[in-house]
Amino acid sequence: MPSGLAALLDDVATIAKVAAASVDDVSAAAGRAGVKAAGVVVDDAAVTPGYAMGFSPARELPIIRKIAIGSLKNKFLILLPGALLISALAPWALTPLLMLGGAYLCFEASEKILANLAGHGKGEASPDDLAMSSEEKEKTMVGSAIRTDLILSAEITAIALADLAERPLATQAAALALVGLLITVGVYGAVALIVKMDDIGLHLAERRSASARAAGRALVHAMPMVLGGLATIGTAAMLWVGGGILVHGLHEYHLDALPALIEGLGHAAAGVPLVGSVTGWLATAAASAVVGLVVGGVVVAIMHFIPRKRAAH
Repeated sequence: MPSGLAALLDDVATIAKVAAASVDDVSAAAGRAGVKAAGVVVDDAAVTPGYAMGFSPARELPIIRKIAIGSLKNKFLILLPGALLISALAPWALTPLLMLGGAYLCFEASEKILANLAGHGKGEASPDDLAMSSEEKEKTMVGSAIRTDLILSAEITAIALADLAERPLATQAAALALVGLLITVGVYGAVALIVKMDDIGLHLAERRSASARAAGRALVHAMPMVLGGLATIGTAAMLWVGGGILVHGLHEYHLDALPALIEGLGHAAAGVPLVGSVTGWLATAAASAVVGLVVGGVVVAIMHFIPRKRAAH
């Protein structure tokens, strides 16, 4: 009996070690995959606050909650099963799907830049918007946000899956689920804080303390700049992530001229003393962003040219 108990305990300990190793493997894989998807995460965090603006303060957090729930449904009910099916049945499709998504990111960022240069997107609300009730407008905005999240979450899932391609299917599933959950909580937690920062500032501005009032006023005045900065960072992130995906795809298909050129620029910039790792990354990101801007500009031109051509006929 003692020897049998010892053997049982030894088996339990072995199982526990295997389980712990599996958890560590999933955590490490999720961490690496999440880092590679960081650019899309930045854009997601930059885009979402706009969907809660223009509503009463009491509705801002409920709107963010609805979008977050929709995001989780996107990831766990649509994207995760789809990603695992691709990984199991058609792993060859991952690179072209990634490149297609990268081209879309470049297109969206380039279109934003074009709209800002042309001064669009800052005018008054359309008559249709003004005619909607607050409840209808909220439903429309939440639906639009969830559709945008589906695209961005698809990119996050594809980028993460590409880093997990050599892992067992169970590890892929667990890591993708962990990445999806952590990114959703992180992004929408940050978004909730961002949309309430002006309310926090107003609350501080009403305090008796002069320093608290000054901090509150500074916070209120800073929020437009913070939101504008987030939008700029998000657009830049879309360009370098999308361009980087395209460059990596070219390398996968052994079209190495452009990837080799960008890699050479990164190595050259990395030779700067003390800050070489930073300058190397910046050079690679900037070169990828240029690729993204060129590809996005071409796609924007095509998308704008085709409707005009059809209208002319």
